[in-house]
Amino acid sequence: MTAALSGLPPVDGWTVDDLHALPDDGVRRELIDGALHVSPSRTSVHQVIAMRLGVALERTCPDDLFVSQANDVELSPRRMFIPDVLVTTFEAARRRAGSFMADEVVLAVEIVSPGSQSVDRVLKPALYAKAGIPHFWLIETDGGIRVQTYRLNREAEAYEPSDTFTDVISVESPWQLEIPVAELRPRNF
Repeated sequence: MTAALSGLPPVDGWTVDDLHALPDDGVRRELIDGALHVSPSRTSVHQVIAMRLGVALERTCPDDLFVSQANDVELSPRRMFIPDVLVTTFEAARRRAGSFMADEVVLAVEIVSPGSQSVDRVLKPALYAKAGIPHFWLIETDGGIRVQTYRLNREAEAYEPSDTFTDVISVESPWQLEIPVAELRPRNF
C-alpha cells in the first residue's frame, strides 16, 4: 500500500502523484518541497473576487487561451499549488482534467488570504517565477481591492512589478485588457 493511500506521510516527502492518489474529498491540498499543506476554505469575499475576475478575464480572453479557477498547477514533482485564478493554453485545457504543468500556465493569480499572507505574497510568486510562469497577479483586499501585476524576468527567474491598479486593471500582456476593479468587488464590500 502506498503512503498516499495508507494516510501515512511518505518517508521522502509527498509527490504530486501521491496527492493525485488521495480521494477527491474537496480538501485544498498544496505541496511545497514534499511537505503537504492543507489550505483553509476561501472566504466568501475571496471566492466572489476570484469568480468575478475569472468572468472578466473570460470576456476578452483570446481563443488560444483558457481561464479557470482553483486548478492544480504542478511546478515540479514535489511542488504543486492551486492558484485562485489561472490562464492556461487552450490546448492544455482540452487535454487535461483540472491539473496543469507550469509551462502550460500563462497567468497565475493569488488573492491574499488571512493566515497565508507570506505564502501568497512571497513563497508562491517566487516558486511560480522559478517554474517559468510568465505573468503573476497578486490581489490584496485590506482597505479595498488592489491588484499588483508582475512580469517574469526569465534570466533572474523572478518577477518584476509591472503596475498596481485600484481603479482599472489595464495591461497589454498576456493580452490587452481593461477591467474596472469595481467589477471585482462583492456587493457592500
